Amino acid sequence: MKAMILAAGRGTRVQPLTNTLAKPMLPILGIPVMELIILRLKENGFKDIVINTAYLSETIEDYFKNGEEIGVNISYSFEGSIHNGIREGKAVGSAAGMKKIQIENSFFDDTFLVICGDAIIDADLEQAIKLHKMRGGIASILLKEVPKSSVWKYGVVELSTSSKVVSFQEKPDINDARSNLVNTGIYIFEPEVLSYIPDIGNYDIGSDLFPKLVQNNVAIYGLNLPFQWIDIGTLNDYYNANLMALNNKINDIRFVKNELHLDFVKRDISTHDANLNQCKVIKAG
Repeated sequence: MKAMILAAGRGTRVQPLTNTLAKPMLPILGIPVMELIILRLKENGFKDIVINTAYLSETIEDYFKNGEEIGVNISYSFEGSIHNGIREGKAVGSAAGMKKIQIENSFFDDTFLVICGDAIIDADLEQAIKLHKMRGGIASILLKEVPKSSVWKYGVVELSTSSKVVSFQEKPDINDARSNLVNTGIYIFEPEVLSYIPDIGNYDIGSDLFPKLVQNNVAIYGLNLPFQWIDIGTLNDYYNANLMALNNKINDIRFVKNELHLDFVKRDISTHDANLNQCKVIKAG
């Protein structure tokens, strides 16, 4: 199966950490968040991965290269311009990034997954794909319930009784929110969805593509599956994520005697030996 990781953003809410490092490369006890995502994708059967990059793209590409060390095939789609060998990233929006990849490489030829590169998850992505295909929509969104007091930080999704998406609200006021189900930045698409994205210009999945699909009565379904979702959208979120890892509160990640164990990785599939203050990463259960 194929997947796209969204990694073109500037990460302004976690500055100054992202002044010299792309946000998906921020480490959780020494291992980049994006590496956790790639390992999760691999264990769920996704072997062909494309990453869209823009801001500080080299920090991502130089680390993962072609993915051989992790056991997947990684390619990149740079958004921006190159002058005299110097890259100047300019993100075009998540949906436009999808369309750019398809125009240049025809990458998406079957059901595919798109995931934001800046969150820790333990979702059963294979089960999500099965539910998506069973319902028959052109797109599905993995959702998460959050406290009503937190809805203002996220994109809120309203569902019908049949789990079909009825409306979207981008970071609504608490009193205006129509639900407490929020967009986790994990999407499943059929290739037909690309026909709804213009060939040029900025275009976003959440604020442009999905509202257009709803307006055109195209079926989008919400998948409210049980899984842990830890966003690192702000400095406080990132700090708390590392505290959770240290205190063994992140599912499938155990910190024992300065060793970080990833229980969901069934075998040693990477030669990366990420270290942070003598923290050794052990990628096996």
